[in-house]
Parts: sequence; C-alpha cells; structure tokens
Amino acid sequence: MSEELHIPKTNNRAEIYAALMPQIEALVQGEKDFIANTANVMAVLKEAFQFLWVGCYFVSKDNGNELVLGPFQGPVACTRIAKGKGVCGTAWATDETILVEDVEQFPGHIACSSLSKSEIVVPLRKKDNSVFGVLDVDSEMPNHFSEIDKKYLEQIAVLLGDVFYE
Repeated sequence: MSEELHIPKTNNRAEIYAALMPQIEALVQGEKDFIANTANVMAVLKEAFQFLWVGCYFVSKDNGNELVLGPFQGPVACTRIAKGKGVCGTAWATDETILVEDVEQFPGHIACSSLSKSEIVVPLRKKDNSVFGVLDVDSEMPNHFSEIDKKYLEQIAVLLGDVFYE
C-alpha cells in the first residue's frame, strides 16, 4: 500500500471509518513489525479524526500488573497505568470497551492531559483472546464518542490483535 491516506470529505464518522478500514487492513497485513503497524494505525486515526490523543498501552513484560505506553499521536502521555486504575486500567481489568462521555464523572480517572473531556478505551486481544493492551482515544470535547466509534475501534483492535507478536 502507498503511504497516502484517503479520507472522505464528510462529517459522517461511519463513512470515514468504512473508508479507512481497507486502508488500515492493507497497512497491517503487509508489515510484520507490530510497533510499525501500531504506529501507523495511530497516525491514521489521528489524521482522519483529529482526536486529541490516540495511542496504545501494552501489558508490562516486567511485572504484568501495569500498562506501559506504546505508539501514540498527541500530547505527552502517562507512561505507566496500574491494572484497574483509570479508564485504561479498568478496560484492561474488565476486558471490556469503556466509552466515557465525561471523564470528570469517571471514578478514578487519570488526567494525563487536562484537555481530555471524553474517552474510549478498547482492549487489545491476542488470537487466544488474552488481553495484551488497550487502544485509547481521547477528545477535548465531552460526549464525543458513540457506538459508531466503539464498533470500528473494536474492529481495528481485532486487526491489531491478528498481527500481534510477542
């Protein structure tokens, strides 16, 4: 695939995701390096939607009790997040996507950036279904994410899981 991204000129988020999915698939299927794949996918999401922050956290290989920052696009981020803490740690611990309309209302929210007002976090799973990290997206607008984001970000998480290596 060419490193050129084609983003439809529309405000319809579902149409944008639908157009991006085959491009993301082409990016990750032709490359064996997981970090390169993850970095490119984060760049696609940032470029297409201008989210405040988009990135991944991976389960620490040191102790397995915290997430460690991976490839991302946006402001400087928290480097480590404990299991069960904040939105990312909670999504990891529960193995469920968490969509937060107002981060101020989420108990124990970790404010890596005071600009973040809403967030969605999707678990990343290996082919054996075990969680190896999370995909985290933040917006500076409250109530920014919807079931459309959830649907497509979960599909992107599956793509990343399919190309994950240890």
